[in-house]
Amino acid sequence: MKSDSGKISIVDDDESIRRATRALLRSVGYQVETFASAELFLESDALRETDCLVLDVRMPGIDGLELQRRLNAAQSHIPIIFVTAHDDESYRTTAMDAGAVNFFHKPFEANAFVAAVQAALRNSPSFQGSQPETTGAALGEIGAFVTPLDTTVDRKRVKADK
Repeated sequence: MKSDSGKISIVDDDESIRRATRALLRSVGYQVETFASAELFLESDALRETDCLVLDVRMPGIDGLELQRRLNAAQSHIPIIFVTAHDDESYRTTAMDAGAVNFFHKPFEANAFVAAVQAALRNSPSFQGSQPETTGAALGEIGAFVTPLDTTVDRKRVKADK
């Protein structure tokens, strides 16, 4: 069953990132499910319930870019936010050109990441719920743990300052 506030699926082989990102998104009211691999995500029921996908680029087995290709081939319209510890321009370019809505480098800043999820849900064709009200104050002292490298604004790719 979908949450009224949006269901976010996180696919990342790094358990600490999965836990931290899940805790962040739950703290602002989202329903979150995590997966250690793309294969586990594809085998689950979450695919049809996901309103936004947070996806690691490099993982064993099916990597994030391959999962994105498969979802695009299946004509899935789930907004994808990529996260990576590998600052490689080719990953960023490939992901964004294939329709990713945002691209973050680990570690990323909490407020910017939550704002990216909110923007992705606003533009998600499948999301019909309401979003939790969040502000920097609502996030409290979570602290910085990510900075965006690339984003999409009004369907146009925009480079963020490093």
